[in-house]
Amino acid sequence: MMRQDYNRIDPKRRNVVDYRKKQFATPQFQDTQYPHRLNFYADAPTADITLEQFEQWAIDRLRVLAELEACSFRNRSPTETASHMKPILDKYLPLDSNSSSNTKLASQRQKDHYSHFILRLAFSSTEDLRRRFSRVETMLFRMRFNSDDLNERSAFVSDLDLDWWEPVTEDEKMRYGAELAAMAGGKRGSSEVETWFKVDWERVPDLVESRKVFLKAGKAYVPGREQSSMVVAEFTSRLERQLELTARALPRLDEDDRLTPILNHLSKNFITPDSAYMSGSTAPTGAQISAANIDNLSQHFPACMSNLHRSLRRDAHLKHYGRLQYTLFLKGIGLNLEECLAFWRGAFHKVTDDTFNKEYRYNIRHAYGDVGGDTNRRGGGCSPFSCQKILTEHPPGPGEAHGCPYRHFNLENLTSLVQAMGVSDRSVLQGVKEDKDNQKFHMACNRVFEHLHKAEIKKAKDEGVMTSNQLETIVHPNEYFKRSYLLKNLGKESDVKMEG
Repeated sequence: MMRQDYNRIDPKRRNVVDYRKKQFATPQFQDTQYPHRLNFYADAPTADITLEQFEQWAIDRLRVLAELEACSFRNRSPTETASHMKPILDKYLPLDSNSSSNTKLASQRQKDHYSHFILRLAFSSTEDLRRRFSRVETMLFRMRFNSDDLNERSAFVSDLDLDWWEPVTEDEKMRYGAELAAMAGGKRGSSEVETWFKVDWERVPDLVESRKVFLKAGKAYVPGREQSSMVVAEFTSRLERQLELTARALPRLDEDDRLTPILNHLSKNFITPDSAYMSGSTAPTGAQISAANIDNLSQHFPACMSNLHRSLRRDAHLKHYGRLQYTLFLKGIGLNLEECLAFWRGAFHKVTDDTFNKEYRYNIRHAYGDVGGDTNRRGGGCSPFSCQKILTEHPPGPGEAHGCPYRHFNLENLTSLVQAMGVSDRSVLQGVKEDKDNQKFHMACNRVFEHLHKAEIKKAKDEGVMTSNQLETIVHPNEYFKRSYLLKNLGKESDVKMEG
């Protein structure tokens, strides 16, 4: 009898067994439906995508987030930011409304959904990355929410089923009429007509800070027109909690040798988005790219290349990484191999022909793909270094001139270099110092560019010849050169145009 008692299955224990079986059952994946343009990203995507899509979608979203962050650094207003971001969003992350005639709504929303979760994985590893990711994703959501179709926005909010706000009763409207009227613009009648919501004040810190709500007993009385702030606050709150959960799950990905390198690369790129120089070695229209003209063209160089050029002219020599960084840059602006060899031979005037041919000639040819492995030859040699690569790889040591001056120089040497480039405005120099202190190195570079080209940028905008590409934050030394050359020569030649 006792043996039977021990063998009997307790109903409570049976549930445990069933749970374990269910836990390891084959998962059932379903295609995600996207009824709304907006998304709180509550559910992780489950359908299959290629590794190429995985990486490219994440890179495209990263370009959008980085540009949004740049708008914030420049203190652009919400209206200015929305105007600036529209062509960039249309290019990298379009997201049309249900009322549009676009037939690609599902694919647009899938890309938006997946790219968010991919970057969530990439930026969950540290508190700093999580904070920055949450901040710029919130900026993106707010901008989309404010631009959404009113009916579609209302349907989206209804589906969220938010239970932490409640309508203010008519009795409360009468009781706090004067206070609500002050929030509504001073007219008591308007406060009675308008819809009001009551929420815990911690839910809407931005409204409390800007004094757009009435506070009473720990509650914020929010006018209906400020509903977007409550929705955005809920978006931020949920995302922050989800990022914490993602961070705990990250160790499980360490064994996946396909995804981990991509995620690591993306997180590094949040310093400044990596940008392959898409124009190859094509020179800007009208530019004379030759060894003899490099000194003249150097006025269009960013600080990193300007420093390399000045160091080369001063010392008649550069160490290995400096030569490599500068050679690839010159290749990227359109200097062909023959002219590049002539340039370096003339620059290294203190060495003999024999020494130059033995120690330097091969590396220059290799950078152009003229010698080396089959892969290198097929790819046309190495690509010019992006800002991200210069910032994060091979920091300069004693006697080396490569790297990013905004990151690797002390403030005194950086100020001297920027002044030599033509910046004398104290407010700009102070801004560069603050950017450096805050590790916004690419913003310091863009600050200098915009100051040196202030008149030309205004002219290009006034004449409507600046495309969306010219409005984006510069993230590549070769793009800096190309944009500088085209702006400085705008109108001088009939065939010089602002190219993408």
